[in-house]
Amino acid sequence: QVQLVESGGGLVQTGGSSRLSCTASGRSFSNYFMGWFRQAPGKGREFVAAIAWSALTTNYRNSVKGRFTISRDNVKNTAYLQMNSLKPEDTAVYFCAASPDRISMTTLKERVPYWGQGTQVTVSS
Repeated sequence: QVQLVESGGGLVQTGGSSRLSCTASGRSFSNYFMGWFRQAPGKGREFVAAIAWSALTTNYRNSVKGRFTISRDNVKNTAYLQMNSLKPEDTAVYFCAASPDRISMTTLKERVPYWGQGTQVTVSS
């Protein structure tokens, strides 16, 4: 059974930092992209960041560039999202995702086959 389990998040003050982790199990994720999406109350799920298996390719939504950094440890089957300079508009449930292709992570999320259960990040103003 494939599982993506997120950890981290919680309540953070504006300007603060937080790190999310996502550990995958149940199958090999060789050559899979891993990434993060988020969903704020009343809004749709949006792409945040993705990283290729090699870690040589990363993608970010414009509003988090320069503040968020995605990384992965393939030995541990774990992806990370380091979030700095957090803003109240970053408040959302953050979901880990895994997919064999980049386009599904960045554009066609309906094709993403694996999702975590989500973890709440709340940035207080």
